[in-house]
Amino acid sequence: MASPVHVIVVGAGSRGENYSRFASIHPKRMKVVGVADPRKFARTKLQKQHNIADDNIFGDWHGVAEKEKFADAVLICTPDHLHKTPAVAFANKGYHILLEKPMATTAEDCRAIVEACTRSGVILSVGHVLRYDPLIHQIKELIDAGVIGDVIHIQHFEPVGFYHFAHSFVRGNWRNEAESSFALLAKSCHDIDLIHHWAGARRCVKVSSFGSLSHFRKQDKPKGAADRCLDCSIETDCPYSACKIYMDRVKQGHTGWPVSVICPNSFPDMESVTEALKTGPYGRCVYECDNDVCSNQVVNMEFEGGVTAAFTMVAFTEEICQRKTTIYGSKGELSYNGCQVRVFDFLTQRSTIHTAHNNAPTDFGMNGHGRADYHLIDAFISAVANNDPSLIRSGPEETLLSHLLVFKAERSRRESRVVYCDETSQS
Repeated sequence: MASPVHVIVVGAGSRGENYSRFASIHPKRMKVVGVADPRKFARTKLQKQHNIADDNIFGDWHGVAEKEKFADAVLICTPDHLHKTPAVAFANKGYHILLEKPMATTAEDCRAIVEACTRSGVILSVGHVLRYDPLIHQIKELIDAGVIGDVIHIQHFEPVGFYHFAHSFVRGNWRNEAESSFALLAKSCHDIDLIHHWAGARRCVKVSSFGSLSHFRKQDKPKGAADRCLDCSIETDCPYSACKIYMDRVKQGHTGWPVSVICPNSFPDMESVTEALKTGPYGRCVYECDNDVCSNQVVNMEFEGGVTAAFTMVAFTEEICQRKTTIYGSKGELSYNGCQVRVFDFLTQRSTIHTAHNNAPTDFGMNGHGRADYHLIDAFISAVANNDPSLIRSGPEETLLSHLLVFKAERSRRESRVVYCDETSQS
């Protein structure tokens, strides 16, 4: 029996803790042997869960990098702007890398990561978890099998969810471009990656994009609203109330995401959540935050051969990240609603329904990812154990190309013009 793959978790937040859970489910395949996180509560929690030795607990990633290599791989789950430097450092030391998406916040940093991994000969898997959703993966298989003929147009929609957006992109870590990245990169590089993937080997030739921040602005603040939800006399009439999003969930016994995020230094209960809403960023009125990222955006793309694609992201939805896709082909139409794939054949004028078995544990994964987180870490551990990069669906080169397309799209939005992808620029 081969020994388990030894991994170090760099960033012990929701994503790092989630991926590390694979070791508890499959102890013969993966073992967590180190953790780095500036928050004592977070790293101590992982240390207890995985019985990690004291000398392998670090306040930041530098401590890991300075030590002689003591694992096979690292799971980099740090904030977006803290991806490039540790990724390059660990690649240079010969660690295989699972890197949370986005790869980095600039095109230059993305290229530097790919170059370092290629030069060092290490496996790089980027956390585009939707690639590993069994049903979404089947879409690509059906396209490649020719069931709808030549792809003509791709229409893809991401409903972020009204309270999810308020949590993550108004009050939370991804609210401000200077502190994280722009919304299309932080939230929807998943989706541009899927479109790029479904378009096959075709190169995107031009892109346009439009979008803005809507509603979550000071001028939209209702009359009489306070700066914090706990002090607000009209809180009961606000769908974005922190009391509804966090406190009501705790009362119902729900202490997972998003409640767990707002108490980084303790277990979430009524006392700690109340304190967080009194003093922390998640208790602020959504109309009094320092958010500046887009709440709605569209991206239009043209690929070689005339294939077109349209992507829409919008915050104000009932559904949470439940993507919907329609792909129009020369012989049929494929539609995906998050639960099944339907293919309509033009010749027979009949529909075929496709489903996929998901054998991931029901308690593994983040909301909205169809438990694909499990399949991603499963593939990464298998790739490392067998030294087989072909098991990675979101490898370095293709992921770099889809990231560059995201940067081009955002450039189009900022400059209010069509961007041609052969233009020489930073992205």
